[in-house]
Amino acid sequence: MRKQQGFTLIEIAIVLVIIGLLLGGVLKGQELINAARVRNIASQLDGVKVAYLGFQDRYRAYPGDVGDAQAAAQIPNATVGCGTAGTGFCGNGKIDPAENLVAWSHLSKSGFISGSYNGVVGTTQATFQTPTTADTPSNPFGGFMVIVHDQDYGDGVTTTPANVLNIKTGGSIPAATIAELDRKVDDGLAYSGQFRTTITYGSQAAGCTTGTNGTNTLAYANIDIKACGGTAIQ
Repeated sequence: MRKQQGFTLIEIAIVLVIIGLLLGGVLKGQELINAARVRNIASQLDGVKVAYLGFQDRYRAYPGDVGDAQAAAQIPNATVGCGTAGTGFCGNGKIDPAENLVAWSHLSKSGFISGSYNGVVGTTQATFQTPTTADTPSNPFGGFMVIVHDQDYGDGVTTTPANVLNIKTGGSIPAATIAELDRKVDDGLAYSGQFRTTITYGSQAAGCTTGTNGTNTLAYANIDIKACGGTAIQ
């Protein structure tokens, strides 16, 4: 009768070592990919900051807040402005929610960002226009970026902070990635500093943060939610 032989302890140990090396390689590779995405988002935010500052220097106005007449006369191939400058919210020295899409159009038409975007201005100052791939750049996860003056950012003191110019990363980003980005570019706190959590924009998923806005208890969630975003205050 033929004798059956099993694996020796050495053979099992070798297999376990190989499996461990494979798992370690996969996890390390995923870590490198996540780190690259964090750097990519940080570079995008820096690029937008340089772009709007360059636009201001050239046109003495914020992108998106330039009236139809000035846009047509000074911005090459501009198809839209914010309306009649000096009336309502157009030309008031801010990128109002109604002008969020026009801002990207002005930046692209004037050559400060890549791509070609055609924006539409909202009917009222607070009318936020829904972004699409035709009018707004996106982050590495597919969420749409925003540059706007508003109060939609985490704050440790009040739930109604002052309206400030800020650049939003856009949504669809894992909570852990937003937290890592904050640690990389700022203080790592969701409620303070130059980079904070975004509260509601882009259908921010429930659970992206813990605690309460307006208090120092607001913090990035340590769970696997992939629909979060952050805000770089300017």
